[in-house]
Amino acid sequence: MSRIKRWVPALTILMAATSLVSADDLTGSDLFLCSPMVANACRPDEGCEQKAPWNLNVPLFIELDLKGKKISTTAASGLNRETAINNLLREDGLIVLQGYQQRRAFSMVIVEETGMLTFSVSSEDQGAVIFGACTPKP
Repeated sequence: MSRIKRWVPALTILMAATSLVSADDLTGSDLFLCSPMVANACRPDEGCEQKAPWNLNVPLFIELDLKGKKISTTAASGLNRETAINNLLREDGLIVLQGYQQRRAFSMVIVEETGMLTFSVSSEDQGAVIFGACTPKP
């Protein structure tokens, strides 16, 4: 594989992440609307591949309720999905969420000041890292 081809996925992620710098400040908010922007799906026998999040069955919008300790799809999506947040930590300007459901573990890190999101999901034979942005929800 050429050196250029190896750098294309990393550069694409970097460009997507820097284009989101204007995300919202979440300080003091407990209810957010988040949108995934870039995803990388990985399997041990196939390596990693960049995909659109919706091609990995990730909804266009996800609601996070820190007080209720749950993550859910929006009503408009029609997907009616919800999962519990098992661990929640809000420290040093970061919001860290973790959970487990249907043989998959997830972890999220959200920067309070910018709303930038990194979300990983893993199972016994595959994983995904998703980058996105969050905004406070009234």
